[in-house]
Amino acid sequence: MKYSSSLLVTLASSAAWAFLLVGRGRFWRAPRDGHLGPSVDASDIVVEAIVPARDEAGTVGTAISSLVAQRFAGTLNVTLVDDGSVDGTVDLARAAIAGFPGGARFASIQAEPLRAGWSGKLSALESGVAHVRATRGAPTYWLFTDADVSHDPHNVAALVAKAERDGIDLVSLMVRLRCESVWERLLVPAFVFFFAKLYPFAWSNDPARTTAAAAGGCIVLADAALERIGGLTVIGDRLIDDCALASVVKRSGGKLYLGLTETTESVRPYDGLAPLWAMVARTAFTQLGRSYPAVLGAVFGMTLLYLVPPLATMCGLLRRERSLTIAGVLAWLAMALAYAPTMRLYRRPPLETLGLPLAAVFYTAMTVDSAIAHARGRGGAWKGRAY
Repeated sequence: MKYSSSLLVTLASSAAWAFLLVGRGRFWRAPRDGHLGPSVDASDIVVEAIVPARDEAGTVGTAISSLVAQRFAGTLNVTLVDDGSVDGTVDLARAAIAGFPGGARFASIQAEPLRAGWSGKLSALESGVAHVRATRGAPTYWLFTDADVSHDPHNVAALVAKAERDGIDLVSLMVRLRCESVWERLLVPAFVFFFAKLYPFAWSNDPARTTAAAAGGCIVLADAALERIGGLTVIGDRLIDDCALASVVKRSGGKLYLGLTETTESVRPYDGLAPLWAMVARTAFTQLGRSYPAVLGAVFGMTLLYLVPPLATMCGLLRRERSLTIAGVLAWLAMALAYAPTMRLYRRPPLETLGLPLAAVFYTAMTVDSAIAHARGRGGAWKGRAY
């Protein structure tokens, strides 16, 4: 029997999806924060939260308020590291917690000048760590979090409990991103899905595997682990700082935990395409090892996985080729099945899972744009800095 090239390509796409569903660490079923488990006695535990911020006037008040309001039995201090903000970030943070019972937990400092070869966020984090060590000494754990993250009142207690009970050096949660605007609904769940496919959470959490990942918006790190890896200096130049940190911790013998959360969330709005595009394009080329052949491979892979199924379905219907239509539908349904848990997390209707190919088109274009930006010497651009 002779098969058309279109059918063979579609069958290859179907086979790829079958492999991903069963052979990629069940990436589509990432653990959620309900898996963190019961609380522990934390009365003797000290947590130092470091919040780097650069022009975060729109979100910093919510983020800092959620931290000073934490219900944590141990000691929690919150340090905002202002990295050259010109929009009143510090004043707005202070105003937001005026009168809060936990306001004494909060302090702000100015970041040291950007260290040569460092990314801005890591340089600011290092300023915060150095300040805390000099003024209060080393804590039990560090909480590295972003100035747009609103923490559930029990989040710190739950993260510390997970670390203490299971002997984990780095506990991280991928916070729930805002998913309200048209662009957010199209691209935000897909971002989480693609991240989980790239870094299967189960593999990252398995000490026997080399895969290592974390989500930079919410990381609890044991001070002993930070000391063991030599501090943040070892990753100072990394743009994908969260996964770089997880990697060095795991290589040093540390244990990781990465999960999803529905209760701690980012309040940063992405009302248009431009901010989402900038977020992805900033690191996409770096994620591919700054390799142009890898970019071509990514374009091929994204086309095979995400574009072939809907195109085969439509071509099969137009040509009245039953076998091509069936193969395209099966591959598309496999894609939707894998995507469904992420869409449930973001409370999106099941029908929207079929829109993943459109999101993939945008992410592929962002990746190509990231490579072009690096070729032009302006890669990794973020908040006025290019790396």
